[in-house]
Amino acid sequence: MRESIQPKYFQAKVTCNCGNEFVTGSTKPEIHVEICSKCHPFYTGQQKAATVRGAIDKFNRRYGLNNK
Repeated sequence: MRESIQPKYFQAKVTCNCGNEFVTGSTKPEIHVEICSKCHPFYTGQQKAATVRGAIDKFNRRYGLNNK
């Protein structure tokens, strides 16, 4: 295999919009992402809470209950 056609491999610094930073291997030296495992609802557990809240709101709308 020819050496000159292989891409350069870097220890890339990944930066998330939430401020989290970590290092991974990539062909780019720096990577900027919008969401990571520290702020994604699936990993933080907020997704389940949002689903439950949606079910409660749906129940309240169906039976005309208001929380006022």
